[in-house]
Amino acid sequence: MKTKSKLTALASAVMLLGTSAAAFADNQNGRGRDLYDYAQVISSQPIVNYVTVKIPVQECWEETEYYSVAPPAGGVAGGTILGAVIGGVIGHQFGSGSGNDAATFAGSLFGAAIGNSRARAAYAVQNGNGQYSRPVERCKTTYRSHQEERINGYRVTYRYHGQKYMTEMPYDPGQKIRVRVDVRPAG
Repeated sequence: MKTKSKLTALASAVMLLGTSAAAFADNQNGRGRDLYDYAQVISSQPIVNYVTVKIPVQECWEETEYYSVAPPAGGVAGGTILGAVIGGVIGHQFGSGSGNDAATFAGSLFGAAIGNSRARAAYAVQNGNGQYSRPVERCKTTYRSHQEERINGYRVTYRYHGQKYMTEMPYDPGQKIRVRVDVRPAG
């Protein structure tokens, strides 16, 4: 009989231990065991950070740009050809034989250079020296900086059952805050 009562006691102990372990696991997994209540908020102060903000600003102004226009090829070409012909005729007057040919060639080159220069100068006189101006808009981007306040959360002080507590929250909770109550046996 002693063996039977020992077996019964052992079976009871195993069942009790199994039930206690299940209850403990149930509490640890948070299956409806958590209790919530509300506490009175005493103060809620914003946590402020200052950040530098840069804003691009485009500044524009007007400048005068000067430019020149080259004479058209047709007007200058005629003066160059005419100068080469006249220079060749004058150069032909000097020398004899093969020297005459060299003097004619040199006179043509010299006359072409003078003719080209005269044609360009005449075009510039007729058309206001070929210099023109026009307004041009220039722009530059600069950055202006200023400080801004950014609220990064709230430092909340609250009272629950006569005790003061403090926490930080991402928002202002208002007049009361929901708190989790943890009730456990002291032991």
